[in-house]
Amino acid sequence: MIDKILLFPYYLTLKVRHSLYNKGIKKVVPSPIPTVCIGNIAVGGTGKTPHTEMVLRTLLQDEQWKDKSIAVLSRGYKRRSKGFQQVLTNDGASFSGDEPAQIKKNFPGVTVAVCKNRNEGLRYLAEPDKFRAMKKARKCAHRDFPAAQVAVLDDSFQYRALKPTLSIVLADYKRPISEDALMPIGRLRDLPERIAAADVLIVTKCPSYIETWEKINWLKVSGIKNYNPETFTGTYLGKELKIYFTYVDYQPLETVYHYSNEKRYNYSSRAIVFTGIAKDGPMLRYLGDSFKVLRHFKFRDHKRFTRFDMRKVAAASISNPTAAIITTEKDSVRVTDCRYVPKEIKERLFYLPIKVFFTNDKEEAHFRSTLLSAIK
Repeated sequence: MIDKILLFPYYLTLKVRHSLYNKGIKKVVPSPIPTVCIGNIAVGGTGKTPHTEMVLRTLLQDEQWKDKSIAVLSRGYKRRSKGFQQVLTNDGASFSGDEPAQIKKNFPGVTVAVCKNRNEGLRYLAEPDKFRAMKKARKCAHRDFPAAQVAVLDDSFQYRALKPTLSIVLADYKRPISEDALMPIGRLRDLPERIAAADVLIVTKCPSYIETWEKINWLKVSGIKNYNPETFTGTYLGKELKIYFTYVDYQPLETVYHYSNEKRYNYSSRAIVFTGIAKDGPMLRYLGDSFKVLRHFKFRDHKRFTRFDMRKVAAASISNPTAAIITTEKDSVRVTDCRYVPKEIKERLFYLPIKVFFTNDKEEAHFRSTLLSAIK
């Protein structure tokens, strides 16, 4: 009860804000091009960027979309650049934010842009010729990009001024909605009832093998009823949602830098790990199956690494000369932006890529159909 009393001002603020948009008092603008919004109601850790990349892979594997102009638009959290910016592969994380930089690295043929005002950013992506004729374009470092035919929005579920074509909300399997609370007591940054505003709910970070009854139980605990595993539908607060379940699959280690002697560390059984993400527990457990983790340096999410940070990691590496140094893919993007990475780190630094997959082939095919039908 005390938590509800303490959180009431935050709850009321969110309630009033959503009510203003729902009643049309605040304007909601439809996207000028087909748009897929991916977001969550919790703070970090649900896998927005891996799911954004999964949507991109789905589009690029489709005959209709693989040769069309696809764009990603993000706010660009903690970037130093201002306004609308296109992100190129050689732009660092400080320019665009770590997540847009990672997406561009993995999908160089996709237009990636950052803009706090998503409606403005989408207009520019849809009509780049008009954008280049504007005075605002002078502040854009890279103004040459094709007109987007579809856009994927990374972390825009709370951006109420935009009405996307398809809205996807993510929820963590290990943290059911009903068992969480608003910040700062819990990790929710939005009201649980907002899930009903989405078209698709994806329950993330599930076990790689999960029974139907386990899915039904999770949904029941979260207040979602009438789940049909054949049609992948359920109801939340009277609204029908498409519901899918995904799991994380770790990929083979990749080198961050390129040194002639780096590969021998790939076969090491010992590791020094540093992370700057919201939830690193699953990664550490995975690495624990193959490595003896000698040291783990945990930094805050989106940490911009400093000389002092690198000195700590370097000292541990000197003390353990045969150990590999491992970080996350998102952290690796920020590391390459740091000027203070010594050679003893560079020559044996690896990142652990991740991909997300649906829990069965039928589910994946149904999601693909849902996605492509929405943006056709």
